[in-house]
Amino acid sequence: MSRASSRTAITAAITAALALLLGLLAPAARADLQHPRQAFLRGSVAGLFLHWGLRTSPQHTSCSAWESDVTNGGWSPGYWVNEAKKLHAQYLVLATFHSRLGYARPYPSQIPGSCRTTRDFLGELIDAADAQGLKVIHYMTDDPQWHAEGLPSGSWLNSAAFSAYVGHNVDLTTRDGFGEFSYLQFFEQMRRYPKLAGFWIDNDNAYWERNDLYAKIYQQRPDMTLSNNNEDTPIMDMISNEQKTGMTPSYDYPQAVHTALPRLIEADFKLPTSGPWWYGGSDEAVDRKLTLGRLITNAGSSVKALMAETAMVNGRFPAQQANFNTFAATYLDQIWESIGGTEGGGYLHGGLKPGFWNNGAHGVTTIAKNDPNRHYIHVITPPSGGTLSVRDNGYAVTSVTNLRTGAPVTFSQAGGTLTLSGISGLDPYDTVFKVITSGREGIHTGVTLSAGSSTSGHPAAAAGDRDYLTYWDSDAAEPATLTFDLGAAKPVQYIAVNQREDSTVHPSSGSARISGYQVHVSDDGSSWGSAIKTGTVPNARGVQIIDLPATTARYVRLTKTGHHGVARWRVDEAWIGARYAGGGSPPPGRHEAEDATISQGVFENTHAGYSGTGYVNGDNVTGSYVEWQVQASTAGPATVSLRYANGTTADRPSAITVNGVTAYPSRGHPGTGAWSTWATDTFTVQLAAGANTIRATATTANGNPNLDYLEITAASNDYEAENATIFQGVVEADHPGYPATAGGGPGTGTTASVAFVVLQEGFVENRTGYASAEAVVMLIVVAALSIVTLRFLQRREVQV
Repeated sequence: MSRASSRTAITAAITAALALLLGLLAPAARADLQHPRQAFLRGSVAGLFLHWGLRTSPQHTSCSAWESDVTNGGWSPGYWVNEAKKLHAQYLVLATFHSRLGYARPYPSQIPGSCRTTRDFLGELIDAADAQGLKVIHYMTDDPQWHAEGLPSGSWLNSAAFSAYVGHNVDLTTRDGFGEFSYLQFFEQMRRYPKLAGFWIDNDNAYWERNDLYAKIYQQRPDMTLSNNNEDTPIMDMISNEQKTGMTPSYDYPQAVHTALPRLIEADFKLPTSGPWWYGGSDEAVDRKLTLGRLITNAGSSVKALMAETAMVNGRFPAQQANFNTFAATYLDQIWESIGGTEGGGYLHGGLKPGFWNNGAHGVTTIAKNDPNRHYIHVITPPSGGTLSVRDNGYAVTSVTNLRTGAPVTFSQAGGTLTLSGISGLDPYDTVFKVITSGREGIHTGVTLSAGSSTSGHPAAAAGDRDYLTYWDSDAAEPATLTFDLGAAKPVQYIAVNQREDSTVHPSSGSARISGYQVHVSDDGSSWGSAIKTGTVPNARGVQIIDLPATTARYVRLTKTGHHGVARWRVDEAWIGARYAGGGSPPPGRHEAEDATISQGVFENTHAGYSGTGYVNGDNVTGSYVEWQVQASTAGPATVSLRYANGTTADRPSAITVNGVTAYPSRGHPGTGAWSTWATDTFTVQLAAGANTIRATATTANGNPNLDYLEITAASNDYEAENATIFQGVVEADHPGYPATAGGGPGTGTTASVAFVVLQEGFVENRTGYASAEAVVMLIVVAALSIVTLRFLQRREVQV
């Protein structure tokens, strides 16, 4: 054996020994659903996929000739980085060691077996990208089956050279032999390139798996990510979905995704409308609407868009791809606020409902990562008219603007739908509306869920824990039931469900989503009666909303009676809406009756004039009640205004209790003349600091009146002069600067004095006690106020 061969054998032995050692140190294979190494991918929107190698047209069979033509053609890593930035991509994936491109290694590898360049193209690209804040991921194949493609004879792979390197016979044209060959390259690249961000792996190899490759990578390079093409391998960070087509609309790529968030998900697709993944010699067109639609719908599902372009030998893109990149740079700049720094709307991050809207419109929504009240509607397919209707998913909307122009958009909100009107001049690719909300409202909390069937480890409670890392799995049971216990009779307006997105919408045969359903309600959880709603849910991604006739109940049961494609039904989260959003912001301290706990009564909205979304009609029995939960910042007296309507001529009195203690045994509520005529009963109660309960209980068989709301006003400690007892003076408001609404002070007179009600409260009525410290303090305060007031009045007499 020559000295060079000895050195090669020693190097191979050391490499193998290091790999073995890493295997002994590596942790057991496990799935890291979320890990700090994924931060750059989770913060990314898109990547640029580069298929470029020996078989790039015109095909080279000589490694050195190909490298010479690349260099002489002016290849520059900066060009690819700049083109990626035009596409607003955050990472690049270089696929040169590709089974259909001649298995070339674009760097000076020490491992023989296929083409390896002298120039370090990979290293130069990593450095150029890093300088611009981008990452590079290297593509690795496991597949030797194309080892002779494009050759008149022979193979792109050199088994003899590799066998000599490792010291034993290896057939690189077999999966196992190729697995050993590529296995060693992972470790070589990890050592050579500390800034290499990860590997993009085109399927698994049994040799890799037997030798715990992925666990070793994480052990040696804990900063690296692993992506797998088409196979959802748990130990890898991200699954990529290759070139999915056939959806309606054609750009809605996520319909073919079968993995649930928060798993990292990628969609890889070609920008040229035809031809291979690599440059085949022709300048193929780029469909702008299809490409932008794919980018935006993927962003609207928190799916990374890996866009493949076909670089020529010198690294440049054909004219039509280059032109698209230049167009995209400006186009995406105008709307990037709605894509970068956002998550898909209608999924685990909240947001407005995506998908099919009114009059043929279709699109997605996004929600800002750093502001849950900033949303964007992406209209990719516009409606046939000038109106767009999008389900609001419980968000109260405060403003809508056209993102590009900043112009305000007329909107209304009712019945759970945000309607934009008077819209025109829509963009041919993506009209974006910026929507600001004040948060979600009308959604019941503290709800307990149960189910008719559940698989082990996935109970019904997981559908109501606000945690998308857990889910309820009904298995294949049909009918399958999910029951909501609201804890007391409360208003019910709709059911919202985020089904687990672990099955495809397209093809529909793979969709494990609910189709037919029934909804029942019950007061006791035993007697259900007839369904209050039956229908079907479309085969679609994102939140699904089932509207119900306004009703009041403690228990709500959703029954799945049919399915799309697959009988399995999994639910990430489900909730009950008490009312639709968008009724305006209630005055401070107002507590709607329909949001309170109702005993022996129902929510209604039949009679006009109510506040909020309706009122409570209590049963005509003694003991029916409505109980509100209210907060007080400090302990003390508070004024309560109870709004009611009594369309009868008989009084309907209520007992008022505060925190379980009777404050008023009976408050009269006489007839108001009609059920749509509302009156207010005002009284004072003592509240504790923090949480309090106020209950209005019917004291006669007629029951309570219809109750609209209860409004709390904290008692004031301010005493206005115009509200005091005045001797020889009048109230005026001709000089500005006073705080009270009536304003002014005593008028002309040779003498005047003010006797405040404070004196009467403290001494005449003996509220504080004659000999108490409080009485002494109050006496001093009254004396001081009297002196100040007298001097003020004396000055005023001079002015007059």
